[in-house]
Amino acid sequence: MTTASDALRGAGGEPGATRWIDAGDAADLSVTGIDRATARAAVEAALTAIDVVVQSVTDRAKRLLIADMDSTLIACECIDELADYAGLKAEVAAITDAAMNGHLDFVAALDARVALLAGMDVGVLERCRVERVRLMPGARTLVATMVGRGARTILVSGGFTAFAGPVGTTLGFDRIVANRLLVVDGRLTGIVARPVVDSGTKRAELIAAGVPLAACLAVGDGANDIPMLETAGLGIAYHAKPAAAAAADAAVRAGDLRALLWAQSIPRRAWVTA
Repeated sequence: MTTASDALRGAGGEPGATRWIDAGDAADLSVTGIDRATARAAVEAALTAIDVVVQSVTDRAKRLLIADMDSTLIACECIDELADYAGLKAEVAAITDAAMNGHLDFVAALDARVALLAGMDVGVLERCRVERVRLMPGARTLVATMVGRGARTILVSGGFTAFAGPVGTTLGFDRIVANRLLVVDGRLTGIVARPVVDSGTKRAELIAAGVPLAACLAVGDGANDIPMLETAGLGIAYHAKPAAAAAADAAVRAGDLRALLWAQSIPRRAWVTA
């Protein structure tokens, strides 16, 4: 607390009262006199091993959770793992990385990667899901707690329904939106069905949910999540690419997805474990 207070004071702010949300793990430190961006930058520079969320002291509990999937709810990029079964992981992963950093057009990059999978047996999708897809730490608790508190939940992914469907169902999402790979005679055609789920879709799904934007929590990791992160009342970049981390209201770099519950001032005793 002292280090954070000193950093805020050094940036021109006036630190105030402190309180623990969960002793030793999550705390509130009030500050006045500086804007949110300045406060975030000051504390992040002083305390690189903690996660910083700068927000109002009121109305923190959210009524909508909208989340990306790959590298956010799950610990991999599914298209990269699929490509590994075809011996093309390095090539595809390089395109994925460039797209998630905002260096390539998302749709064009998706089409280019999927084209490389043409001819793959559709059974590989299920094999890949079982062998490679693992939930991020805290994913179950985050979603179960939000659902238990009456929030709506949307999984919206630029990845594929073959993965998003099972992942979203397992976690208990109300709505699941993802891209569909076209299949003919049991093999991938190398084409993604239109319309493509992209950054515009993610933002549109958030708005269409009908929940006041201030009451929406969005989480993602890549450049295609930025419009969604910027539109939500609280946009959190999770172990994210630099562009997404810079655009979001906060960036979780140290903790797991349960940090999104602390960001809403929800203490551990109120979490729902699944």
